[in-house]
This record gives sequence, structure tokens and C-alpha cells, in this order.
Amino acid sequence: MPRNREELEKIERQVLAPFAQFSEETRGRDHAEAPPELRTQYQRDRDRVIHSRAFRRLEYKTQVFLNGTGDHLRTRLTHTMEVAAISRNIASALRLNTDLAETIALAHDLGHSPFGHKGETVLANLMKGHGGFEHNQHSLRIVEFLEQKYPNFSGLNLSWEVREGLAKHFTAYDHPGKRKGFDAKNSSLEAQIANLADEITYYGHDLDDGLDSGLLTEKELAKNVRVWAHADKLVRQEYGKLPDESRRYIIIRTIIDMQIKDVVENSERLIAKAGVKSADEVRLCAKPLVQHTPARNKLNMELRKYLYKNLYYNPVVHEPNLRAVKMLRELFHFYFKHPKEIGQSSRRRLKQVGLHRTVCDYIAGMTDRYVMQEYQRIFGKSFSVT
Repeated sequence: MPRNREELEKIERQVLAPFAQFSEETRGRDHAEAPPELRTQYQRDRDRVIHSRAFRRLEYKTQVFLNGTGDHLRTRLTHTMEVAAISRNIASALRLNTDLAETIALAHDLGHSPFGHKGETVLANLMKGHGGFEHNQHSLRIVEFLEQKYPNFSGLNLSWEVREGLAKHFTAYDHPGKRKGFDAKNSSLEAQIANLADEITYYGHDLDDGLDSGLLTEKELAKNVRVWAHADKLVRQEYGKLPDESRRYIIIRTIIDMQIKDVVENSERLIAKAGVKSADEVRLCAKPLVQHTPARNKLNMELRKYLYKNLYYNPVVHEPNLRAVKMLRELFHFYFKHPKEIGQSSRRRLKQVGLHRTVCDYIAGMTDRYVMQEYQRIFGKSFSVT
């Protein structure tokens, strides 16, 4: 006989820590549904995220380099999958709910606009005085309203705990707004893990893309970034001389492994010190319990500053992004003046949410390449990513 939901929930009780978020203790969904038969509630949520249109669009959205710049450079989708993998690893090590941590990680970037954070900044400026735009809040808007797959409700009707993780998600990039209904001081440990895994992922893998593109060099990293120099030394001691691609991969893997070990060991200490006995007690804590050590935070800040100076604001990355977001502004103003040019499903929301929000939703949902196609169709001008 196959294992059913009740058996899976029983296994959670046997293997997870008491402060984990148990599937059977979910606060539920906005719209009542019969519980899944062969999955837990969070496994159902994970599947709904993966099968959403917004998730598929992440394949053609910018991470650092504009989509189409290189076949091996990361997109928003590959970044998301890497965050999900690291989230599961940390959650498993701390005996937490891996399904919930993975689901939050898979959904955390659904609300990203085209062209990454620069695209987000443009939409935020265009929406001043009209509700603003912030990608974490837009992720919630997608899963609660914009996805239209089910006959009895809008959105994906995800569990409260997944939506809590999205409402409280932030990294060094992000400036989340407040969201009514998620007023606890903190989120679940699983949500805190997805948040930190995002940071671990983009530090490590932006290094990889920067090296692959030639904008960063191992020599300069070894001179200026202590986490790289330390990992490089360990790899050379263990493996000796390696081919370039293999050496870079092992160094970055070592950096990520050190990050994860630091998070797991430090978080275990913080959780024990806090004495929490349930997921709701975790939510009452004034500060997150999933954290790097202060020493690791200092090293990460050094790496972050180096990446900003030498990668994110490198003209090769920065200038195409600035040209790309100029298209967003022009498209926004065009659709505002010509709302009939907006997709039919989006036009149905005009009376409900108004013209500004309808245009914003429509553009935020676009992939990088669709923006370029629309720009050429409307203005007769092509755009090159290089």
C-alpha cells in the first residue's frame, strides 16, 4: 500500500525537531480544499509552485547577466533551483521541514521583474503614489491573485506558512514592505533558511559567473577576498594542481560548504540558547535564529563589496542593464496610453485594480526576451544584450 498523507505526517513527528514547522499544524489556506491524499500540505504547495506559469518564466529572466548573454550563465530559474537545493540541505541538517524550506525557496523570486533588481527599481519609481512595487510583495501577489489556474479561486491557494516565508523574505538586495496578516516578529526556521540560502547562493554562484565571463580573475580574488584566498589554499593543499574549470568549481564548492557549515553550527547554538519548543515560539523571537557567525558575516560583507565594485557595476554588466530598463520605462508609458495593447487576461483586471497596477503587473510578468520582442514590435527598434 502507498504511504498516504497521514503516514507522511507521522514520519515528520518521528524525525523532525520539536521546533520544526509540522505539515499537520499548518494554519491552512485562504480557500478551503480537501487535504491531499498522497502528499503533505507543503509537498502540494511545492508542486503548485513548480507547475505555475510564473515559475516557468524565470528561465528567461536576468540573474546578473542579461538573459541570452551566455549559455552557461545563470538565469533567475537556475538561481532558484540552487537556492532550493541549499535550503533542503540546511533544513535537513537542522532536522527541520525540508519540504517547506524548499517550497519557499522555489517561490521566493516569482515576483522578480525583467532585468533583475534594476528592473525592479524602475517599476518602483513608476509606481510611486500608486502602491509601489517590491518583488517580494509581488511574489505574494502572484501566488494569491495573478495565477489563474483553478476554477474556484484566484492564485495558487498556498498554505499560510509558505506565504509567510514570502512576506518576510529579504536579502542584502531587498527592502521588504510590511504585510498585514504576517505580523509575528519572526518567521519559521524553514523560512529563515530559505532567506539565508538565497544569500549563500548568489555570493558563490555570482563568483562563478563572474569568472566564466572573464570579469573576475582568480589572481585578483586571491589578493582581495579572504574567503576566496582561504578556499583556494585548502583546495591546492588537498588536490594539488587542477585544470582551470575543475579548480574554480572546487574552490566555489568549498566556499559554499564553509558557508553552510557555519550556518548550521551557529544556528544550532542559537536555537538551543533560545530554548524554543515549537515553531510558534520561534516566531516570538526578536531576532532570526538562522544566522551566520559574526566572523562569517564580516567575510561575506567583504565579498559582497568586491562583487558590487567589480561585477555588478562593471560596465559590461551595468550598461546593458541600464539600456534594458530604459525599455521598461518606455513600454510602461506606452501601455498606459494604449491599454488595449496589454494582454487580454491582464485587461480583465483593469476595473478591479486600476490602470497603473494592471500595467505594472503585465510588465513585471514579462521575461527579458519578451520585453525585447514587444519593444521591437511597438517601437521598431531592436536591442542587443551585448
